[in-house]
Amino acid sequence: MLWYPYAQMKTMAPPIEILDARGVYLYTRERPLIDSISSWWAMIHGYKHPELTQAIVEQAERFSHVMLGGLTHEPALRLADKLAEILPGDLDYCFFSDSGSVAVEVALKMALQYYVNRKQSGRVSVLALTDGHHGGDLTLQFKEDYSHKRRVGVLALNDAYHGDTFKTMEVGDDEDYHFILNALGRRADVYHIPTTLEALEDAFAQHGDELCCMLVEPLLQGGGGMLMYDLEFLRRARELCDEHDVLLVFDEIATGFGRTGVRFVAELVQPDIITLGKALTGGYIGHAVTVASKRVFDAFYDDSPERALMHGPTFMANPLACAAALKSIEIFERDDYLAKIKRIESIARRELADLNDPRVKEKRIMGGVACIEVHDPSTLTGYAQFARERGVFSRPFKNIVYTTPPYIIEESELVQILGVMKDFFAVARNASR
Repeated sequence: MLWYPYAQMKTMAPPIEILDARGVYLYTRERPLIDSISSWWAMIHGYKHPELTQAIVEQAERFSHVMLGGLTHEPALRLADKLAEILPGDLDYCFFSDSGSVAVEVALKMALQYYVNRKQSGRVSVLALTDGHHGGDLTLQFKEDYSHKRRVGVLALNDAYHGDTFKTMEVGDDEDYHFILNALGRRADVYHIPTTLEALEDAFAQHGDELCCMLVEPLLQGGGGMLMYDLEFLRRARELCDEHDVLLVFDEIATGFGRTGVRFVAELVQPDIITLGKALTGGYIGHAVTVASKRVFDAFYDDSPERALMHGPTFMANPLACAAALKSIEIFERDDYLAKIKRIESIARRELADLNDPRVKEKRIMGGVACIEVHDPSTLTGYAQFARERGVFSRPFKNIVYTTPPYIIEESELVQILGVMKDFFAVARNASR
């Protein structure tokens, strides 16, 4: 039996069988459906893109996989170089993995070991000028500095979602997904705050010298309900991390490659570590990467094997995934996808402008995301079936219905998605009269 995600197997509705997929369409036995959420936000080029398919086929004809332990290959080297080229500053050191959740696990492991490695190096500090023992001369007294607090804390956001593996659950903040952690007890060294400057300042005042990192989904919290917040919060976070010697980690698994309207939020505020996934390969093969700055990498680069990063997913830098990622990035740059995303945002703002319903709490639009939040989650009961009957695949969750369409979507197709979102409220309102 196939065990499905995020579902009670005993009571779940039968899943929709997909027979084929092309462009923005999923083909079922009944009708084609516009995929309004890009298969969890990953299929930015749509389905069956001929260039992506060909890139994978050509690599498969050479070899489909080799381990990265003791071996290397051209697609991995080229992809690492390309990511270093397009990411800002000195985010140059790429550690590949096989999923977004694992990429965040690696980032957290890097952040923790960064401070362990620095402590092992025995940082030498000047303590004071004191009276010497040789004729009363002033002498410099030095001491190995191991006195700083243990840097094991993580500062994260309320409503954070970073994956479903154990450490990512710990830094997440969603009982719906991660209630199982209650069986183990919550970690005392993970601190969650709202996206306000006051909360940010207070957190660093209280815990700044205990943190190994601050981990955020920058600007857009996807799994938390497509929550959006201001860039000024990230700017101040960068300043405070610098003041308190804390690493800033951006989880751009969902936001990277244009979803917020910029290629990477890291271009606006640079983190010390960034994770990328989902759209990295255009959604064609699962793959992810954790990219570190020189500052982080240098803490591991040493003669001592104890300071190496002891991690190694079997399928890291899979050649097929690297080939797909290289082609995906090429298409993104060549076909000016940022302009396509700007057009998606403009259409969404236009089409949702006239949606006024007392059940709607808020409309949120940013880049390639449009979201309607309702006061009562029960309001959305039946929405998925409603959309399906009108040719749209949607998957509402919590108290939101949203779209994160493929960037290649035509205006008429996007208008159809947004029209279904609006029509649902109109039909329900008329039915209640």
